[in-house]
Amino acid sequence: MGGRFAFSLGAEVVAKENLQVGQELSDNQIELLTGGDQLQRCLAAAYRYLGYRPRSESELRERMQRRGFAAETVDAAVVRLREQHLLDDEAFAQFWKENRESFGPRSQWLTRLELKRMGVMNDVIEQVVVGMDDEENAYRAALQKTRRWAPADYQRLRRRLGDYLRRRGFKYEVINHTVEKIWQERGNGSG
Repeated sequence: MGGRFAFSLGAEVVAKENLQVGQELSDNQIELLTGGDQLQRCLAAAYRYLGYRPRSESELRERMQRRGFAAETVDAAVVRLREQHLLDDEAFAQFWKENRESFGPRSQWLTRLELKRMGVMNDVIEQVVVGMDDEENAYRAALQKTRRWAPADYQRLRRRLGDYLRRRGFKYEVINHTVEKIWQERGNGSG
């Protein structure tokens, strides 16, 4: 614009619109091009964000808005990401549940709370957590933890393991049953 810098566009927008150096653009064309460029930038940021791990739609929206993208740009990016099957709250919730069950077993209650904090809808959460077995998850969490330490007496095992399982959202009855089971498997009698 008169030999001065006016705005920048990504290479993808320039190529897609077949723009040339020196080409004159109307104000309306500039607005459309910069809007398209913002969408491309938002998508690029979203791809990077999704590259680390799957995300909920709410997490992605919040992150893109914090990065300064307008709500309508974020909406358009979300639509595009859904079409590409890169953003799906049901698949994300299932991934989260399976990941938690495999690597850091937690209770159904705590998994539900984590998904809720990530903005997943309640009906999706309920579909996903309905099959979780707190007894099994508590037992697997206890096995993972007790491999690293071996309290010799029942009270110490009960306190340490009970605290650990409580932080993972398990109920008192589940914790008691799990502690007793671990103690029995170690060849000890009743505590």
